Amino acid sequence: MLGGRRIVLGVSGGVAAYKAAYLARRLIDAGAEVRAVMTESATRFLGEQTLAALTRTAPVVGLFGSADVSPHTTLARWADAVVVAPATAATLSRIATGISEDALTATVLASWGKPVVLAPAMHTEMWEHPATQRTIAILSGDGYVIVGPERGALAGGDEGVGRMVEPEEIVAALDAVLAGGDLGGWRVLVSAGGTREAIDPVRYIGNRSSGRMGNAIALAAAQRGAKVTLVTTEPPAEHANITFIGVETAEEMAAAVWKTAEVVDVAVLVAAVADFRPADPAAGKLRRADGPPRIELEPTPDILAGVAAMQPRPFLVGFAAETGSLDQAVHKAKRKGVDLLVGNDVSKAGSGFGTETNEVALITPDGTVDPWSPMSKRQVAERLWDRITAMREVAP
Repeated sequence: MLGGRRIVLGVSGGVAAYKAAYLARRLIDAGAEVRAVMTESATRFLGEQTLAALTRTAPVVGLFGSADVSPHTTLARWADAVVVAPATAATLSRIATGISEDALTATVLASWGKPVVLAPAMHTEMWEHPATQRTIAILSGDGYVIVGPERGALAGGDEGVGRMVEPEEIVAALDAVLAGGDLGGWRVLVSAGGTREAIDPVRYIGNRSSGRMGNAIALAAAQRGAKVTLVTTEPPAEHANITFIGVETAEEMAAAVWKTAEVVDVAVLVAAVADFRPADPAAGKLRRADGPPRIELEPTPDILAGVAAMQPRPFLVGFAAETGSLDQAVHKAKRKGVDLLVGNDVSKAGSGFGTETNEVALITPDGTVDPWSPMSKRQVAERLWDRITAMREVAP
């Protein structure tokens, strides 16, 4: 899809700027016409002449001093799509807040309405900082496509999440957005968050699920063109392609999921649903003075089994959070009637509830286990959709 396309390559000031030269070459090899825009700090890491030689056009570095009175709008009008690689924390923040004080951010803002792919690159602590994560949430909600970062060696000599993805992955992302998204026409259901089962009007039985993994999966599908229904107990990911259904209990989630599952192509049930709930919740607040209450539990609906039993049913992906071993997840994949099960050991550092990263294994009903290395939840989501797409293509 890149043949004949006009791509603006934005480069901001990080060590990963050297990869922009490789990216420019990959885009040109794919048939695209490329023009570059750089921040002043980017020129400290990558020479202007390098990109000029590759693209056969001098990169735009400043808003002033050239024959073009408005270089950013000229680039934006020329482009079919924009990619910023690397996108530093500062550049991401400027784009999210509309601060267009340099040629790169001004070009991105002037390109509103066109596909923009952002490839973050920064140190792990910077990526995990709440300010950066708020920025990413804003950008994703505004429709920007975020690719990466991935885990790997960093400029500080250590290793962690923050490394810019390789140019080939960025080219693939551009190809997908310019094609309208490889999930275009798909109807997708995602469940997320942890259910809350009332003990009394004040207290509940719950779990530590933050909904981040489910949000990442819903957002990745939406950005790839799918129409997504997100059933969740947590604040939802925002995107024009996402319809949100808020629930609290397992009973409410079951009703919403089962109704929606009848009309979708793929269901990815990520939510951490309580297996048991109080059989007789108190009508009023329980008092300490009355002593410890005796709480009798009863099973909640098995939402995954309910979808698996539908005829016909959507392509079904389940999730299993385990501790210490994935043996039970393998058994679950065999007995639950899913097409694919994603298991993770939440007792591992960086793989539990509320983290920005995850370490998962994909398990098929025949017991085959495909363990993945630790990566960001966004990367897990993208790779999961790649796998689902491949599996649906070969399904009878």
